Amino acid sequence: MATSTSSQHGNALDTQPQYLSLTARALLSLGLLVGFYALAIGVSAALLYIPYAEWYYANRIHGNIVVFCVVGAIAILSSIVPRPDRFVAPGPRLDAHTQPQLFQAIDQIATLTGQKMPAEVYLVPDVNAWVADRGGVMGFGSRRVMALGLPLLQLLSVAQLRAVLAHEFGHFHAGDTRLGPWVYRTRVAIARTLQSLHGSVLQRLFILYGKLFLRVSHAVSRKQEFAADRLAARTVGANALIEGLKKIHGAAAMFDSYWRSEVAPVLHNGYRPPITEGFGRFFRAERVVKAIDEHLAHELVEGKAEIYDTHPSLRERIAAAQGYAHDEPPGESDSALSLICNLEALELELLQSISTEASGLKMLEWEDTGTTVYMPLWKKAAAWHAHALTGWTVGRLPELLKAAGHVTTDAPPAEEEPSGTDEDKAKALFATAAAIAVALLHHGWQLPIRLGEAVRLECDGIELQPFDAVHALADGTMSSEMWRDLCETAGIADLELVIAEDPASA
Repeated sequence: MATSTSSQHGNALDTQPQYLSLTARALLSLGLLVGFYALAIGVSAALLYIPYAEWYYANRIHGNIVVFCVVGAIAILSSIVPRPDRFVAPGPRLDAHTQPQLFQAIDQIATLTGQKMPAEVYLVPDVNAWVADRGGVMGFGSRRVMALGLPLLQLLSVAQLRAVLAHEFGHFHAGDTRLGPWVYRTRVAIARTLQSLHGSVLQRLFILYGKLFLRVSHAVSRKQEFAADRLAARTVGANALIEGLKKIHGAAAMFDSYWRSEVAPVLHNGYRPPITEGFGRFFRAERVVKAIDEHLAHELVEGKAEIYDTHPSLRERIAAAQGYAHDEPPGESDSALSLICNLEALELELLQSISTEASGLKMLEWEDTGTTVYMPLWKKAAAWHAHALTGWTVGRLPELLKAAGHVTTDAPPAEEEPSGTDEDKAKALFATAAAIAVALLHHGWQLPIRLGEAVRLECDGIELQPFDAVHALADGTMSSEMWRDLCETAGIADLELVIAEDPASA
């Protein structure tokens, strides 16, 4: 690759102290790798020598000793034999022909950091990005692989994505990915050895070494993250890196909630919503923003890395990156998603990589999920508990909860619902709130879809959150008087929980 001014600047980052630091880390890691295999081979040799010495010097053989030593040696030696790295694509593979803008951005950062382009780039369903040398055996015959999360592209600006890319290329730049297969395979070999020696007195020796290896190798990994951050800050800009790190940490803490609470119910019912668009809407919701802000505030004040963490804490990374901050021109503020072509087709490919059933899902807009997905679910839950709810009105809900012990029932549970005392109570509360929602929708209330917010029904300027309200009444955070006043104001106090007829649509 021809050397440009930018790549010269990137290579100039390898000052002598940094070079020595990287060399020291590499030697430390290699020393531990060699130490483990030397330990394993040495223990195996000692085990095989014991029955030989007993026969040679004492002229006798104890069968139990022979079996113990031979089986132990074979178990250890078979565990440390390197296996080929069978790489499974983590998602759909992207290419420069169909995603020219994204690959142009990746190529620019590769040039700035003086690195080759990855051989393969994949899209993954995570708020994350990573690089690795995959394939081959112990890193030999491997190829460079990069993965970019689709939610990550929705979350970051172009400038912040460039900083993330520079960080990932920093791992190539420092040689981390060349050491990675060795470290990873050694961890796997240790795990296989422990498993094969389960219950044996020999296991304790390898447990101690395994803990030492993890502590040291993870400490090395944390140092590598700092070095990659340093390259990103100096190549693209510390401010973009810092803001990107904050967004990633905040969103990663809430992404599982988005998938479980918003996406999974729709997929489970045979529909496919615009997942990436929904992700953006979810993370703009007031409740989600507040939760993320609280999480980040805690991390920035009290966050710290534990001895077995592979990454430094967010607080430590930002503090280090701020040391490289300077007057920087504002980066590109457009969403990184603007670099992606044919988003809908990519979403479908990504879902197909997760589940083979994704092809049969029908596309459904988020605004239609209320009547298409949630209303049938609520009606079914209410019907299962109809015998316990019949004759009760919305206004008498506090009495119902008290009289029925949170609405006990012997109705059959839904397939997806768990069992158990606490969970049975949760099912009953859900069914009660579902019955209220169905009754309100039957009487003209509206169900606006606000991703990330509590279920909220509206009518004539009055709002009611049935699921939150039922739980608040059950745990005592809402009084019976407050609930009755709300029902009187909304004019729903005498509304039957079990409606007489079930309309085709709400």
